[in-house]
Amino acid sequence: MTGALRQKLLDRAREEGFAAAGITRPDAVPEIAGRLASFVGNGWHGDMGWMAERMHWRGNPAALWPEARSVIMLAEPYTPQHDPREVLRHPDRGAISVYAQNRDYHDIVKKRLKRLGRWLIDEAGPDTEIKVFVDTAPVMEKPLAAAAGIGWQGKHTNLLSRELGNWFFLGAIFTTLALPVDAPGRDHCGSCTACLDACPTHAFPAPGQLDARRCISYLTIEHKGPVPEELRPALGNRIYGCDDCLAACPWNKYAAKAQEARYHARDDLAAPPLADLAALDDAAFRETFSGSPIKRIGRARFLRNVAYAIGNSGDASLAPALAALADDPDPALADAAHWALSRLR
Repeated sequence: MTGALRQKLLDRAREEGFAAAGITRPDAVPEIAGRLASFVGNGWHGDMGWMAERMHWRGNPAALWPEARSVIMLAEPYTPQHDPREVLRHPDRGAISVYAQNRDYHDIVKKRLKRLGRWLIDEAGPDTEIKVFVDTAPVMEKPLAAAAGIGWQGKHTNLLSRELGNWFFLGAIFTTLALPVDAPGRDHCGSCTACLDACPTHAFPAPGQLDARRCISYLTIEHKGPVPEELRPALGNRIYGCDDCLAACPWNKYAAKAQEARYHARDDLAAPPLADLAALDDAAFRETFSGSPIKRIGRARFLRNVAYAIGNSGDASLAPALAALADDPDPALADAAHWALSRLR
């Protein structure tokens, strides 16, 4: 029964739009507790205190929901239709991470997971229980997805697949059903270091290790205060996230296309003019980024990043865009504007 249900589940997952699916056990990755403890112990989590506070659950998926017997991991591509590094050649424009150039993926993937979960309950019976997660709970999605055979964690710590590249979101369905599991993914990185070499801030102490405090994605999204001055020039015009290590991966030549149109870049977010972004007040910021993951960090932090980008542009004609920001009540934003003005002068 469970073998037949497993195949029907995998087929149904593809019908729902997922490009890959695999099944593992909640206790399939016992090594992640030690890796997480080392990461936090080194202070590499920076301001992300929630990683330390929820280490018990994050390091042991079986503890998150003890009744769960299987974890269904699913992948959904958001592969860009353009080279995300092209915008880096235009310093008067802002570089926004590919995943944030349109709708918030949390909402889209979660709805798919819930539909698939409801189908599973209908098939297996009302005694079946599920919980769905999309990067919103202390779940280590990448190690679980590797254990479920979707791919392997590359040297940049992100998940890779020979069929999908590395441009895909992950979702998880925990269930009380005991389903047959998949073989774990095998590492196919070999001697390649393209992702490590591409990092502008040298955020990888070693292959498979990430010091978030130096990661541009962390600095522009999670970090709340001023970015350390020695790292600001390396931000370039990256104003929300960074795709350099992902874009450098040679396996992307096999990347699956994004079937969901809501992942395709909005025209106004593929390479937005920095001067236009710097002029956003609170209302305009909320309107511009309604339904976008960017809205979560708020106007002040986002414009802090815009100010750094203007300072790195070398374009003195952008200096007037900083004038109002230099008097902003948010101290990190005001500091960024003053720093940028000093760079342009």
